[in-house]
Amino acid sequence: MERFIRNCGRGAVAGLIATIPMTATMLLLHRRLPRHERYQLPPEKITGEFAKAVDLESAQTEPARTVATALAHLSYGAAAGFLYSGILGAADRNTAAGITYGLAVWAGSYFGLMPALGLHEPATRHPRRRNAMMAAAHVVWGASMATALRARPPAKVMPSSPDNRGGRLANPWNEAAKDNRALGCDP
Repeated sequence: MERFIRNCGRGAVAGLIATIPMTATMLLLHRRLPRHERYQLPPEKITGEFAKAVDLESAQTEPARTVATALAHLSYGAAAGFLYSGILGAADRNTAAGITYGLAVWAGSYFGLMPALGLHEPATRHPRRRNAMMAAAHVVWGASMATALRARPPAKVMPSSPDNRGGRLANPWNEAAKDNRALGCDP
């Protein structure tokens, strides 16, 4: 169970981190669309529709809407990363699996979940270039999430000791457990 929770937490962090390059990609590609297709991006529309649904729309200023949109988008990315790691655990951290999952998140969100919740019209009602923009952004998200999941925290080099001959890399979690036992804190 502990491993499952750790994997889900890493997935949430990876999903949150991956939302940053995804958003940059979305904004860059949005600027390249023909002028008539440069209408409101989905994260802003979804956040606005949610604010209407819970009667918060009139209380929001423009800066508050921008912050709410960013927080909602980062949270959605974190939740999707959490689910990815919860479903697959440590099994698939390769880029192809991440990209496939990113596209599944796009399809599931814009063809199913968001329309079902009344927060966004289905992707079928948008021009192909808009859908290509959103699919590309989700490819970036999936690849970035997989890359972030493969990243490891920096290893700590310990000096030579009976437990660590020759200054090899030490596992900081084991070192913390030893410290806790020495202090009488370990149950």
